[in-house]
Amino acid sequence: MLLNNKIILVTGSSSGIGRAIAEQALKEGAKVFLHGLREQLVAKAITELSSKFGEERVSGLAGNIAEPEFPKQLVTKCVTHFGTLHGLVNNAGISPRHNIDSASAEDFDHVMAINLRAPMLMIQAAMESFRRQGFGSVVNIGSINAHCGQPDLLIYSTTKGGLQTLTRNLGDALGPEKIRVNQVNVGWTLTENEHKLQLTEGNSENWLEKVSPLSAPSGTILRPEQVANHVIFWVSDKSAPVSGTVFEVEQYPLIGRNRVTGGQDN
Repeated sequence: MLLNNKIILVTGSSSGIGRAIAEQALKEGAKVFLHGLREQLVAKAITELSSKFGEERVSGLAGNIAEPEFPKQLVTKCVTHFGTLHGLVNNAGISPRHNIDSASAEDFDHVMAINLRAPMLMIQAAMESFRRQGFGSVVNIGSINAHCGQPDLLIYSTTKGGLQTLTRNLGDALGPEKIRVNQVNVGWTLTENEHKLQLTEGNSENWLEKVSPLSAPSGTILRPEQVANHVIFWVSDKSAPVSGTVFEVEQYPLIGRNRVTGGQDN
């Protein structure tokens, strides 16, 4: 198993991609510390995963990761419960719609606090455990929007671009300490929140059946469990000694793709 006897903390893991990552980590032998904003959802996830994998292997804490002091509290709680921390997955994030006309200073600060500041503070808080044991692995969950992004994802795309630089900078800086920092840039994925968003934007219940082959060459978009498989590899020793890498989890090449003459709708 790729994560046998490892302690892994996954932010934003009470649902969606984070929940899938947590479950896959448990399947691969890890003990997992969950996190989410809402206490009820975190408690529910702990109960469900504990029933499948054992109470001794699952714990967690609810809280607002946008608060500057919370990342340290989260890591401290994990280390107190399990004894140490081997791997950190920075998955928590939000993707509200903003363009250059609608974005405000308050919007910018709020999205930045969750999507970029919190991952940095989480890594900072994890350093004590990583340094004490002489190694550690971080996987930041990015987005293909980091390279440009759609017009109504201005702030979100900007935070994910910043996360790429954070990943590469720390991958370089922490290499001599055997602390690896990598990132997976995730493409369009079917989560509960994505389905709700599509309905909010006026699409029908069967919107997934109408997705263009341009966006889904395989016939459908990514599933959380497919994303989780890639994350587990990067947080595990199997991907060592690679660090500072940004890996694209998408169905098509992001660079050089000719959208005018290739991948047209049928």
